[in-house]
Amino acid sequence: MPATNILANLFVTLYNNETRRKGECTILPTSKLGIEVLKTLQKDGYIGEFEHIDDKRGGKFKIKLLAKITKCGAISPRFKVKTDEFNNWEQQYLPAYDRGMLLVTTNQGVMSHHDAAQKGIGGFLIGYVY
Repeated sequence: MPATNILANLFVTLYNNETRRKGECTILPTSKLGIEVLKTLQKDGYIGEFEHIDDKRGGKFKIKLLAKITKCGAISPRFKVKTDEFNNWEQQYLPAYDRGMLLVTTNQGVMSHHDAAQKGIGGFLIGYVY
């Protein structure tokens, strides 16, 4: 049976493997949005190197874990957020002001809410990590 929400499956698998102190994990199936989310997590230092394996059946991600994720998850439904509203959503999903990040999909790609606020653009919330 196919996964109904690939992004939620990605975050749950990451969280479960991090809490079990695994060194790496395999996530399937993949998506283009999943690749962009993993690039953002890697850029901010939450995960190590990752590899996309195309097996002609949906694909797989092999991800090196760095034991830096305490909690992560998908935000559903994907709420629309403006530039000046990031603080309200931070209070709802993150434990402290300077801890963690919200993942936002914008017209310039997937980025953290810190980058989106710095560029002055809004978008849709897709996940959180801290």
